Amino acid sequence: MARPPARRNVDFFCAVIIVGLLAGVAGLATTTVLRFIEHVTYHYTFGTLLTGITGSSPVRRALGPMVGGALAGLGWWALRRAATMPPLAETIARRERIPRLAWGVDALLQVLLVGSGASLGREGAPRQFAAALGDWGTAWLRRLTAGDRQILLACAAGAGLGAVYAVPLAGALFTARIMLTTWQPRALGAALITSSLAVAVCSAATHDEPILDWPDANVSFELTGQALILAPVALAVGLAFTRLMAAARPARQLRTWVLVPALGGAGLVMGICSHWWPELPGNGRSILTVSLASGLTLSAAIAILALKPLLTALFLRAGGAGGMLTPSLATGAAAGLALVLAMNAVAGTHLHGPTVSLAGAAGVLAVTQGSPIWAAIFVWELARPPVWLFFLFLVTATGAHALKVVATGRGPTRSG
Repeated sequence: MARPPARRNVDFFCAVIIVGLLAGVAGLATTTVLRFIEHVTYHYTFGTLLTGITGSSPVRRALGPMVGGALAGLGWWALRRAATMPPLAETIARRERIPRLAWGVDALLQVLLVGSGASLGREGAPRQFAAALGDWGTAWLRRLTAGDRQILLACAAGAGLGAVYAVPLAGALFTARIMLTTWQPRALGAALITSSLAVAVCSAATHDEPILDWPDANVSFELTGQALILAPVALAVGLAFTRLMAAARPARQLRTWVLVPALGGAGLVMGICSHWWPELPGNGRSILTVSLASGLTLSAAIAILALKPLLTALFLRAGGAGGMLTPSLATGAAAGLALVLAMNAVAGTHLHGPTVSLAGAAGVLAVTQGSPIWAAIFVWELARPPVWLFFLFLVTATGAHALKVVATGRGPTRSG
């Protein structure tokens, strides 16, 4: 393979720096707007979304997501009538033109919907906004090839993900393994640089701290063997989640006025459910938080395990857009916690709930995204528990992924 000309390499390196910085700006902007919308929706000043929901009135819990959904639906009705909204991954893979303005507005509407309580991932907006900004910021570099631009746009998407969750390594591997499906040094090096820069810029909002608080508890190395028990459970939950989301997505993107009542109605359903399960609204961070804090009963874990994917499917069916990573992650965490609570109650075991919960999350994510190494790293970086637990997460993720390949005869089947 011929070596790229030196001037093209200089342009590529400049573009990598620009993309990393702009992806950080995208992550910082979407995080700031998301928090503002959450605070307005549930009328709170400090703390997490779960704190705001539990402290808000019953009327606000019900009407807040409904109003936010209706406003997002109104925005998408206007946007989709005026512009085409191609999927991010397919657009980058096919090296098609980037609709910068449309993607930027769409990202803002995603933030509005998720911030008001919709059961969708928040990572879709910064990935899309970062790709739009990266394409704009590097347009003046004329020596870049189509292949270079494909790498840069994928790097922007991965760096946007890394920025909002403060997961630099997972952001880089998302670019290489999920977006580009390669270990090519040029792509991997660019991904590592852009993700690190984006996380550094966005640290103004995230403070470079893990979004989940790992409990200070002694964990036995024996759990590594027991992690394989979770693999069949993660496989079943992951396949069910993927198929439910595929069935829920409309065959054609909704573009009519129906978006307004549909998303408003979905928000109302979410608001009503939050009266009993305040962990349900949002991307799934609340579920992960209470799972690590062992703050759920068995009945609550089972209810959340059923409702989280159903509500996510409801918002998709209503025409909403957003990420699928954290909803599937939260569903896996609920499955792991339900399993450990059931085993501890029935069999008299003493399994560590937070560890099994995160292992279940890694297993489900490996099934839905098709990359067990990336799933284990992403889950580990979210909480940053003891380093050896990464191998436990990897055992569950690899086991679930291997069972999927055996059961379906296919590798990656991404849910979003």
